[in-house]
Amino acid sequence: MSFEKFLFYVFAGMTIFAAAMVVTRRNPVHSVLFLVLAFFNAAGLWMLAEAEFLAIVLVLVYVGAVMVLFLFVVMMLDINIEELRAGFTNYLPIGLLVAVAMMVEMIMVVGPRYFGPALYPAPTPQPADYNNTRELGMALFTDHLYAFEIAAVILLVAIIAAIGLTMRRRTGTRYQEPSKQVRVKAADRIRLVKMPSEEKG
Repeated sequence: MSFEKFLFYVFAGMTIFAAAMVVTRRNPVHSVLFLVLAFFNAAGLWMLAEAEFLAIVLVLVYVGAVMVLFLFVVMMLDINIEELRAGFTNYLPIGLLVAVAMMVEMIMVVGPRYFGPALYPAPTPQPADYNNTRELGMALFTDHLYAFEIAAVILLVAIIAAIGLTMRRRTGTRYQEPSKQVRVKAADRIRLVKMPSEEKG
């Protein structure tokens, strides 16, 4: 067994282990941390496939941004774990049925019938100065330029829609206005009331 194949089995085994721990841990923080471990091992698999750009993007975007955001959200939310586990056994048969259906579909789609070595032989190794990032950029901005621009427009529309939904005025919601808070005076906030004294008999 070559060292490259050994690394592949190590990264693949750690990815499967981390993915299993994500869905079986009771603590959501532990699940997020195991998901980070799964992303790191998936990046290692991309490196073995000579896709350095995808590996770097996976680490920088998902581990460096998305998963950190997930971790902060999970740690800040007061999640009732007992309430989440209450209905686990009720939905377990449906979950197992969906998992088996997805596994069968994945085997049918990416099985040896369509992705075997006879249909897709091993690619020829590239020279040492080969730059897959440059090749990916050339492919995006030449052959797939229209699809790239359409995806950019869709993301732009989604960003504008998210901002619009966040900034819209909701009835019954109180908003702070800093300009009014700065101009406020003590006389506007404090009212002195004189009351006659009372004697307790």
